[in-house]
Amino acid sequence: MAGLAGCTSSLTSGGAESLGNYPIEGDTATFGFNVPLSGPYGSEGQDELRAYKLAVKHLNNGGGWVDSQFDDLSGDGVAGYQIDFKTTDTQTDKAKARENARKLIERDNAIMISGGSSSSVAINVQDECQKQKVLFMACLTHSNDTTGTDCVRYGFREMFNAYHTAKALAPVLKEEYGEGQKFYQLYADYTWGQSVQESMKRFLTEDAGWEQIDSVATPLGTKDYSSYLSEAANSGADVLLLDHYGLDGANSVQQAADAGLKEEMAIVVPLYNRPMAEAAGSAISGVFGTVAWDSAIDNEPSKEFTKQFQQAYSRVPSGPAQLAYAQTLQYAAAVERAGSFYPPDVIKELEGFQYSNIGMGPETMRGCDHQAQRAVPVVRGLPADEIETGNYYEIVNLTPSEKVTYACDTGPAAKCELGPYK
Repeated sequence: MAGLAGCTSSLTSGGAESLGNYPIEGDTATFGFNVPLSGPYGSEGQDELRAYKLAVKHLNNGGGWVDSQFDDLSGDGVAGYQIDFKTTDTQTDKAKARENARKLIERDNAIMISGGSSSSVAINVQDECQKQKVLFMACLTHSNDTTGTDCVRYGFREMFNAYHTAKALAPVLKEEYGEGQKFYQLYADYTWGQSVQESMKRFLTEDAGWEQIDSVATPLGTKDYSSYLSEAANSGADVLLLDHYGLDGANSVQQAADAGLKEEMAIVVPLYNRPMAEAAGSAISGVFGTVAWDSAIDNEPSKEFTKQFQQAYSRVPSGPAQLAYAQTLQYAAAVERAGSFYPPDVIKELEGFQYSNIGMGPETMRGCDHQAQRAVPVVRGLPADEIETGNYYEIVNLTPSEKVTYACDTGPAAKCELGPYK
């Protein structure tokens, strides 16, 4: 009911209010996948879309985790409906992403939206979804603000945030490089980069005893980092943090290596992934960071997803792909447990839900901020002579959730006010 998106009207035959795009007309439910198919995060978006398509296939026809990991799912649609999907390109632009979300809801009658790579995109989309009363299952978004200052009742995040990354990285970096190190940060100048540099500064100073020399903002989509890298090289710092992602991250670490900075200082990329590492090539060698998930994690869900993805696409899946697949199935399973697509009931099924079926061990989708409490994989780029297609880094520590989590009245969660169910 596109014309009623965001409005409450009469009760349905089952007694629930008409809300957002509920109830669904016909026998098909539409998911909206709002992903960056172009722009600096385009590689991530392409991999997300592959996984979304695989998730829909398994929801309708069985296979993968639908058969083996999700007892709530049948492989014959969701709650009596076959699943269809519509796709839009965010262009890694927050205004475009919000416009897309509005169209997916009002034009295509999407009952759920998922996607993202840029946190500014995710924050804008979940705000639109809150207003329209349509659930947003965030894919890749790492800013503290997504489930902190900008949290919403209708948004859920599986991905860990910058606070978690910094908490997991600080002890590893301290052990590797010792105490008393001086560090310098270059960060992407928007909500994600800002929260990464703030979190890394906090935990490197508090937990590792390091000193920050400077922290410098760089525009999203920067092509040439040479002037920024030159200033970093002359700063006297021992460690350079490149708080960039996607193509930006690949470019900055590669340009740093080409400029010889790896001989002068250690380089850390707090968050990276398989497409980034592939684009960076040998420049990723020795570089510490965290990843959303990796196929090298040795458990049955991870191995099964990797197998299914490779069979479908002849490539190893990335962390963003795993997030996309997992979030789609988590939403569908919550619908089945709720017995309908009525948004408040689905939300309540997700809040506080405990699970261990997506390859990251025991997790909780916390009710107070809709932030998954989960393990954080810390990785290091392989030596140049060991890098090969599909194999760019090794997992050095799978930091358990209890080592990085924070209470609902502290950290980013202290700033979260979720808003109404309807």
